Amino acid sequence: MNEENEYTEYHLKDTKDLQKKLFSEIKGRIKLDDESLPYKDHTFEYWTKTTVEGNYAIKLRKKIDTNEIEEIWNGDKEKEKLGVEYFGIGDLEVSHNDKYLAYSLDIKGSEYYTIFIRNIANNKIITKEIIDTSGSILFSLDDKYIFYSKLDENHRARKIFRHEIGNFKDPDELIFEEKSDAFTVGIGLSSDEKYYFISTSDHNTSEQYYFEVNEKKPQPKLIKERKRGILYSISSWDNKFYNHTNEEAEDFKIDISESLKNQNWKPFIREKNEVLIGGCVFLKDWIIRSETSNALDKLFVRNISNGIEEELIFSDEKVCVPNISLRQKDKNTDEIYIGYSSPKTPSRVYLYNLSNKSRKLVKEQIIPSGHNSDDYIVERVEFKSHDGRSVPITITRHKKTKLDGSANVLLYGYGSYGNSMSPGFSSTRISLIDRNIIWATAHIRGGMEKGMKWWKEGKLTNKKNTFEDYIFAAKYLIKKKYTSRGKIIGMGGSAGGLLMGAAVNKAPELFLGIIMAVPFVDSLTTNLDHSLPLTIGEFDEFGNAKDNKEHFDYIFSYAPYNNIKKMDYPHMLITTSLSDNRVLFDEPAKFTAKLRDLKTDNNLLLLKTEMNAGHGGKSGRDGAIEEIALDYAFALKISKKI
Repeated sequence: MNEENEYTEYHLKDTKDLQKKLFSEIKGRIKLDDESLPYKDHTFEYWTKTTVEGNYAIKLRKKIDTNEIEEIWNGDKEKEKLGVEYFGIGDLEVSHNDKYLAYSLDIKGSEYYTIFIRNIANNKIITKEIIDTSGSILFSLDDKYIFYSKLDENHRARKIFRHEIGNFKDPDELIFEEKSDAFTVGIGLSSDEKYYFISTSDHNTSEQYYFEVNEKKPQPKLIKERKRGILYSISSWDNKFYNHTNEEAEDFKIDISESLKNQNWKPFIREKNEVLIGGCVFLKDWIIRSETSNALDKLFVRNISNGIEEELIFSDEKVCVPNISLRQKDKNTDEIYIGYSSPKTPSRVYLYNLSNKSRKLVKEQIIPSGHNSDDYIVERVEFKSHDGRSVPITITRHKKTKLDGSANVLLYGYGSYGNSMSPGFSSTRISLIDRNIIWATAHIRGGMEKGMKWWKEGKLTNKKNTFEDYIFAAKYLIKKKYTSRGKIIGMGGSAGGLLMGAAVNKAPELFLGIIMAVPFVDSLTTNLDHSLPLTIGEFDEFGNAKDNKEHFDYIFSYAPYNNIKKMDYPHMLITTSLSDNRVLFDEPAKFTAKLRDLKTDNNLLLLKTEMNAGHGGKSGRDGAIEEIALDYAFALKISKKI
């Protein structure tokens, strides 16, 4: 691995100055000394800030109606104190009484987090360290306990524990255990703070339990028994229970019941074909929810008193990403934060009054080095895939870039787990777009951009639709003169790396280069190994090749490692991390080695391994920018733009 790193370093030595320039450019678009909007608790306002020098956030607070600011967390100081290379922050929670700070840290990149709790007043640790957790922390309402999930030796969260704060030696109390190897668990507090909900699920099926917040010895009670392929999530508000589910509603619906003991579910929001119904955010007089269709999100607000619902529209841009967040803990308010961004417009956040519809701009993403949205053109186009399905692409380009086939295109894709690619603003991409590279995001099957059906059509024995959609996206961009054959740079990470590997094996002639990060390229071997963290939980995503011959044959027919051929391949940059628990570094290493043996071209094949990082790459702001600068320098090198 070290020799591969040296080889990569050697072949990219002519990009060193460019990498530095890109790093400065990308960092120059970030307002380094920035502050988040405040969130009002009962007694304090909390917010975070970043500094010019620091790589990690600082958490601040001040008592409401005072000006005395208190620093309760400083990521850079914590990292320095530990003297570690990698510093991953899992969760950062303040107790309800504002006395304690709980935080979880991963100092290897393995995603096994250790939880610490300290007294904010004197910074002293007040309870034992809790190791091998998923990182999430939930304080009980009386602040006597925290709830957390423990990871097993296969990195699966299957147990929920209650830890008594102040306990330094006794074992923590197990309150829930999931028996299935495929399911992982989590715990949360209901919107009305009356119940704890324990959720257990794989990607495809879920089950939920509840217990009341005042139970001295928690006894989780089953809400609805799991049924394969059925996802549901219960929330409670104003003595009613809301069930967000895909049961008899492929793209989800929301039902409502007065009781969980005597359940009588009635429609609240009905299903719509190929429109993904999102969950609810509750205020005293309002319910806010989301919908996604054709890779575009919408927000709706309902007046509880009269039942009237209307869409929240606050931008005239056709392709944008709206969002809402609460500004305070007290739900008796008409005011929320609403915001949006688009591929060409940085984020804007408004203080919005739901009652009188007034709005005030309270935060705008500043691009210190300058940004003019009018310099860029955003398009939403659609093309027919191999089976006639209409697939959207979001395209962002500089207004000076010619559409005569001469430009390079970076075609980004993912297409797994129902994860949708959101067309929001990215200040980093401007470095490529300003250099005449068009950025295109293909909203291919395997995500949920067009509802649950979109996901189902891109998984299990439909998985090849994901790859075909991506290849047909490339062909469409060539046909419409955005670019030409052999001028496309493919890019994807993790399961998006699986996409890259499958696409380049099938249609290498379309691509100038491929950039794949922590790529899932030895997918058959991984699927056969049931001891690996993700394998069993992904049977409903990719199949079970060990126990099902049809699945074995199907995965074998597309798995990137197994389908490398003796032929010409485009330039390739493959990046991985030594401590990655999700996609082990041996996958990209084996893939690279086999490519070296079989490929018949003289194009670059580079493997870069981060020796102190996990699935998410390097920790810290500068580390993340360095990785992007490397990827972009490679793209510009092969495009002959250096």
